[in-house]
Amino acid sequence: MKVLLLKEPKDKESGPDPYIQELGLYGFEATLIPVLSFEFVSLESLFEKLSHPECYEGLIFTSPRALEAIKICLKEKSKNEAWSKSLKQKWNTKPVYVVGKATASLGEKSNSSALLFPCGALKREVLPTVLREKGIPLESLTVYQTTQHAHLQESLSSYFSQQGIPASLVFFSPSSVTFCLQHIQKLSGDFINHIKFAAIGPTTAKAMEAAGIPVSCTAESPTPQDLAAGIQKALHLHNCSVPK
Repeated sequence: MKVLLLKEPKDKESGPDPYIQELGLYGFEATLIPVLSFEFVSLESLFEKLSHPECYEGLIFTSPRALEAIKICLKEKSKNEAWSKSLKQKWNTKPVYVVGKATASLGEKSNSSALLFPCGALKREVLPTVLREKGIPLESLTVYQTTQHAHLQESLSSYFSQQGIPASLVFFSPSSVTFCLQHIQKLSGDFINHIKFAAIGPTTAKAMEAAGIPVSCTAESPTPQDLAAGIQKALHLHNCSVPK
């Protein structure tokens, strides 16, 4: 059975994509179609803020793209030298929080300085609201913008014409719902009801429901193992050999 994953492939240097590998263990033939492109912005402003660690309590990240923005920002020789000379050491003395653990580990306190929050233009307001309620200052800076992948429509058309209707289709972000749904509805036609739609997590599931897409399964956690198990259950493949 075919599964269509609407996500960016893993870096080639890191080996095969783990979602394709895990789904393959369940006998699924999975295909990736990149949905999003990212444009990095305000990198000079980002470096200016990174140059003053004394002004911040720490860093907070909710996206790997924000980390990528910092790496790109520091590629320039003069900036990299400044980072290596003193800035890196100073930032290393400060806490760094990541999505999922940030609000759990931040107690209710009022800091004299804010957390620096490099983020995307489409960031949700849940985290800023929670931190505000805890009395924790947050300074946001948009460092990347999310756009539709240039070849998305062409890739979807090619997949449906060559592979047919997938048994399951997985959305990996609310943005993928926004950019893909209309194309998928057009390409699948009356057969759209045959597709089991899956979400990588609850935020994406909510976006799917808001768009009128029936959610057959939501991964218990955003991992290849939980997604594959959820899809297997949704498709009722009880006669499938499930790896231990």
